[in-house]
Amino acid sequence: MTDRIQKILSARGVASRRAGEKMIEDGRVTVNGATALLGQSADPDTDVICVDGVPLPSRPEKLYIMLNKPKGYVTTLSDEKGRKDVSELVKDAGTRLYPVGRLDLNSEGLLIMTNDGDAANRLMHPSHNVKKTYHTWVRGRDIKQAAEKLAAPMEIDGYTTRPAHVDVMAEDDGGAMLSITIGEGRNRQVRKMCEQAGLYVTRLKRVREGSLELGELKPGCWRYLTEEELQKLFKSCGLN
Repeated sequence: MTDRIQKILSARGVASRRAGEKMIEDGRVTVNGATALLGQSADPDTDVICVDGVPLPSRPEKLYIMLNKPKGYVTTLSDEKGRKDVSELVKDAGTRLYPVGRLDLNSEGLLIMTNDGDAANRLMHPSHNVKKTYHTWVRGRDIKQAAEKLAAPMEIDGYTTRPAHVDVMAEDDGGAMLSITIGEGRNRQVRKMCEQAGLYVTRLKRVREGSLELGELKPGCWRYLTEEELQKLFKSCGLN
C-alpha cells in the first residue's frame, strides 16, 4: 500500500512527520536508489526506502503508553535549547514513541505516547473533541467570576474556544484550585484562558484525557494502556 514517505518514516519509528519532511528536503532519503522528493509516495512493502543509506527497520509493534510527565521536560523530541525531553523518560519502552499533543515545560500530568501515527493524529484533531481535564492552581481575585469567564467561549490567538466545564475545587484568600475541561487542547490554551480571565497559573496538571485517568501513576513513570482503555480511547476518536 502506497503512502507519503514522511508518513512511512513516522510509522516505522524513524522520525516524526515534520522531521521526516526535513530528512527528505535534505536529500537523506532514497527510494529504490533514487533521491526521494517531498510529497512523493512509496510502498514500504515493495520499495526499498533508505535513510542515510540504511534501509528502514521492519514495522514495529504498535505501543500505547501513559506517562506522568513531570515539570521541567518538553514534549518536543528535538529541542533547539537543549532542554530535557520526554523521550528520556520512556527509553526502556523498547521503541521510539511520540507524544500525543503537548504539555509545556512547566506543566505536568497525563501524556499519551505511541508509535501509531494514525491514532495520534485522530486523538489530536480538534474535530474529535477529545475532552481533557486539568487541575489548575491559580492566584487572582473574584474566583467565581473568573470561573464563569473561563467557562464561556473566548477569543485566543484568533480562535474562538468552545465552552469549557469549570469547577472550583478549593479556594483560599487570593487563590483557588480549579478543574478545567476543554475539547481542543491548543498550544498553552488553559494558561491563556486563565490569563484572559485575570488569573495567574501557579501549577497545571492534566489528570484526564478522553476516558483515561492519570490515577496514582507517579511523576516520571509510565505504564502500558490496557486493552479496555485502548478500546474506549479509540472509540472516542472514531477508530472503532
